[in-house]
Amino acid sequence: MDMKLEVVVVPVADVDRAKNFYLALGWREDADFATGADFRVVQLTPPGSPCSVIFGTAVTTAVPGSAEGLQLVVDDVEAARAELASHGAPVSEVFHDAGGVFHHGGTAGRVAGPAADRQSYGSFASFSDPDGNTWFVQEVTTRLPGRVTPAPAAYDSAADLAGALRRAAAAHGKHEEETGQADANWPDWYAQYLVDDRTGGA
Repeated sequence: MDMKLEVVVVPVADVDRAKNFYLALGWREDADFATGADFRVVQLTPPGSPCSVIFGTAVTTAVPGSAEGLQLVVDDVEAARAELASHGAPVSEVFHDAGGVFHHGGTAGRVAGPAADRQSYGSFASFSDPDGNTWFVQEVTTRLPGRVTPAPAAYDSAADLAGALRRAAAAHGKHEEETGQADANWPDWYAQYLVDDRTGGA
């Protein structure tokens, strides 16, 4: 059974302050529900992330600011650092770890600058929210084998799908011309074309 990590709880002392901080970073607001003065839930999602964060009033007994090592993954850590800084986040300089693998806790083992040859998984930056919850930004440019499950092929609208069907029809017509015969298995051909069209397959 798939078990997808979709929500992480971040302990904060001032809900509105935390919400404004993360919104300023460009995170999407998914929810802000309150059933009274003693219970409130705010959910925000970083751009492109399948996992969201939740914070609020009475949603955790953890001490505000005690979340450490929350991780965001980007394909360009220097560009991500510049973007975070431009939105007011107190972000560190780019660094790599003296051990050459992951990063130590806190600031131990930090070496200034990205990893040698910008090795995937090896370069980081860090920042904290107003409560002191700490985040790391890790650069991943090439995934190790087996680390990513291909995303499902999905179309954003009927018009988007119609356009893909037209491209499939044109490509299939050319395929039949080249083979010199009608293709009785055209539904399978179309299906594979549509998946490849959306996911970038060959």
